[in-house]
Amino acid sequence: MRALVIGASGGIGAALVAGLRTRGEVVALSRAADGLDVTDEASVVRVLGGVSGLFDGVFIASGALGVLEKSLKALTAQAMLEQFAVNAVGPALVIKHLVPLLPKDRVARVGVLSARVGSIGDNALGGWYSYRAAKAALNQLVHTAAIELARSHPLAVLACLHPGTVATAFTAGYPARKDAPEVAAGRLIDVLEGLTPAQSGGFYDYMGKALPW
Repeated sequence: MRALVIGASGGIGAALVAGLRTRGEVVALSRAADGLDVTDEASVVRVLGGVSGLFDGVFIASGALGVLEKSLKALTAQAMLEQFAVNAVGPALVIKHLVPLLPKDRVARVGVLSARVGSIGDNALGGWYSYRAAKAALNQLVHTAAIELARSHPLAVLACLHPGTVATAFTAGYPARKDAPEVAAGRLIDVLEGLTPAQSGGFYDYMGKALPW
């Protein structure tokens, strides 16, 4: 297995790299090590253009929690735009330029880290406007891209994955029970490897359960 991890510099991205290296070759890309800015298409083109060969598995683990607004009064246009840039536009640009790195003659799986709070159907608490909306947009972008990808890569899997709450700098200020990054990464790798082309375009949690849009 040859794998690629986008957003590999820390937290769950680094844990995914470590977990995948026990199963095969891994190419790890990040802003810190490679200057990859997923919100800048020129950067995405430059960095991905420097990668050779095809990949059987890909994780897009870039993202940011940002400001978690508790009410409409806390909303700002700038914060919302930043969330959409990092959590929706960035992964979409990566997917756009990732397609040439996926084989057509065998199964290739791409997992994009999303979040359960991006589910509209599962939202009973409210709040977190910008983050929720950006992740909901990401889910739609991945679902739509999966439809198109199936036309050129019928054996490909492109799916949104919810990792659970993971103990990283990303969630340092979030008061909840958290899984160790290596535990979360192992679960995500197993879930992605278990998905079939018929499940492409779906939204799944760390146990492989389909989540509502």
